[in-house]
Amino acid sequence: MTLSAAAAARRHEHVFDEGNPLAERNTRRAVLLTAAMMVVEIAGGWYFNSMALLADGWHMSSHALALGLSVFAYRFARRHAQDHRFAFGTWKVEVLGGYTSAILLLGVAALMAIQSVERLIHPVAIHYREAIVIAVVGLGVNLLCAWWLKDGHAHHHHGHAHAHDHGDHHHGHAGHHHAAHAHDGHSHGHHAHPGHHDLNLRAAYLHVVADAATSVLAIVALAAGWIWGARWMDSVMGLIGSALVLSWAWGLLRASGRVLLDAEMDAPVVEEIREVIAAEPDTEITDLHVWRVGRDKYACEVALVAARPHSPDHYRRALQVHEELVHVTVEVHEAHPPG
Repeated sequence: MTLSAAAAARRHEHVFDEGNPLAERNTRRAVLLTAAMMVVEIAGGWYFNSMALLADGWHMSSHALALGLSVFAYRFARRHAQDHRFAFGTWKVEVLGGYTSAILLLGVAALMAIQSVERLIHPVAIHYREAIVIAVVGLGVNLLCAWWLKDGHAHHHHGHAHAHDHGDHHHGHAGHHHAAHAHDGHSHGHHAHPGHHDLNLRAAYLHVVADAATSVLAIVALAAGWIWGARWMDSVMGLIGSALVLSWAWGLLRASGRVLLDAEMDAPVVEEIREVIAAEPDTEITDLHVWRVGRDKYACEVALVAARPHSPDHYRRALQVHEELVHVTVEVHEAHPPG
């Protein structure tokens, strides 16, 4: 076999995320329906002087934007999946979309709070019956979108990736072996970590659920004002709605920022890697880097020192029991006795 043929046989694709067509389709449907309802609620809020309805409309606008970003992320990741400029694939595009959405949500929360305070200080007459009708329709839209997105989340599952064996790379330096770009896939009795499924879909789903909660607040506020004359409830519910948006934005900002900054060294898989290597006699980890490259999928680089080292492929096979490790680089050094 020629050198070129041998190199070609050991190459593999760096596409770690297989996409989610059902979620992309349902998210696209949800963003169109949410955008239409957003226009109705904002217009109705201004016309009928309801701050709670306006807050719900602005809240829905933030979710329409977030859902739009989710659709864009799916499309971009799918279209550029084979683009070699992306060293570890395009999965983080959806995370970047979530991060951008979180920043925009902070602005929406501030706007909602300012308008609610203004209406609390300077109350205006509210057309309760008409506003309640719009709020109830908005709640129905939110629940329908949540059902679409929940269905896509529940049915999306990929059993395993295909394994690629890439052998070992031995350097001429004494006591130093290096195996790079090992792509593992098949399960060997490990467990997956359910908290890191489709982050894009999870973000979209939580957006519409939070919007449904704001719709409920608007209905309660309008009903209180209509039945008991508690006009101030409308502005108070607007403030509560802004607090919900702020809370969601902060949580999304932290979660997406953590992934973008590769803050994964406290993930369960890191301890699992250490346990596998600790089971090898007279072997210690000298350097370990783990980062996420897809939903429940990680890449790692591990450097080892051993008294009687095995080939890098030996340690790579030992790590295959954890199928979330899809790209493994192992560097092995021999421990020389002092003197």
